Amino acid sequence: MDDSYFFDEATIHVRAGKGGNGMVSFRREKFVPFGGPNGGNGGAGGSVYLVANRHLNTLIQFRRKQHFEAEPGNPGEGKDMHGRSGQDLWIDVPLGTVVRDAKTGELLADLLQEGQKVLAVQGGRGGRGNTAFKSPTNQAPRIAEKGEPGQIRSLKLELKLIADVGIAGVPNAGKSTLLAAVSAARPKIADYPFTTLTPNLGVATLDDRTLVLADIPGLIEGAHDGAGLGIRFLRHIERTRVLIHLLDGAAADPLADLESINAELAFFSDKLAHKPQIVALNKMDLPQAQERWPQVQKAMHERGLPGFAISAATGQGTRELLFAVLHALDELPAEAPGADEARVYRPEEDEDAFEIVKEGERFRVKGRRVERAAAMTDWNNDETVARFQRILKAMGILEALQQAGVGPGSTVVIGDHELEWQ
Repeated sequence: MDDSYFFDEATIHVRAGKGGNGMVSFRREKFVPFGGPNGGNGGAGGSVYLVANRHLNTLIQFRRKQHFEAEPGNPGEGKDMHGRSGQDLWIDVPLGTVVRDAKTGELLADLLQEGQKVLAVQGGRGGRGNTAFKSPTNQAPRIAEKGEPGQIRSLKLELKLIADVGIAGVPNAGKSTLLAAVSAARPKIADYPFTTLTPNLGVATLDDRTLVLADIPGLIEGAHDGAGLGIRFLRHIERTRVLIHLLDGAAADPLADLESINAELAFFSDKLAHKPQIVALNKMDLPQAQERWPQVQKAMHERGLPGFAISAATGQGTRELLFAVLHALDELPAEAPGADEARVYRPEEDEDAFEIVKEGERFRVKGRRVERAAAMTDWNNDETVARFQRILKAMGILEALQQAGVGPGSTVVIGDHELEWQ
């Protein structure tokens, strides 16, 4: 995974397709000079979905394109021919993508499984043709609805790596070397801090078991506030179930590093603070690490934490470390997909509910059904305008506007439409 091409956050803007307009049409056949209505309905607009794709591992594609729009529905035609529905738009994202409403921050989905999908925005409903408005008292309606606009939304995408084990520690502790030693991953490795600028994934095989490990870039004091590589990578540890806390055996005080990093994990998330840890002192091929091991081993024993002495460079102790990790994973209860954050469930909005808000000299009417009706009204057709007024009366909106103080010449705003009260 190339450092320069790793993107784990993106904001995209999605728009569903508009519904097709309904048609005003009448039968015009030989010997039937005044046939009945036969205008077809418009097709529904396409919706936009996000779908998890295991072949993707970054959000890089959204650096080049942030705006997505589904296909609109086709208009209805004469002879009761309905318009074709617009094609849905499917947007692939990596496994582990968390989807939020960019405006409210509300969690919409946590896409953890291949093919898992979420409806981002719903396509607009197709407008009804004049056939739908035929009644015993109106045999020749000249009314048709416009298509409903598609929903619009901005989405915040956040990628959290899906791994069993996170390898955490200070910069230069040897995390990338350990990942390379136990798996087929080939991260960039060099002997200076912050070599790793992106998380790397590797798969280790132990007998008939496999482990997915994530090498998390080095954390430093203040990481939870964004210091160093900071908060950008702390969230990747949240998804893992067990942590290997790798200590730098060549450091002046590995135990102080342990306390510092654990404090950063606790500052960022209480869940991280209580995640199971296995501590490993690395670089046992160096004399200074061998000298410090008894002190580290004693400290681990006193804290009740598993402690291992390893050398990622030579492979010493790495197999024993991984078996301890497997044992720790087996001891944990099964975790439900997406359990790290509860989704917000709200009662379904009342379609007929509305409110009137005074905005200076204007009166704005807000409500799901009334705004949809305004958007689907053909304002150039007197019959459809009269129908819209009947809808306002039936919903009690005309009476509510009068009680709010509306008068002749007042401006009433419904959705995108400004109307003059008469």
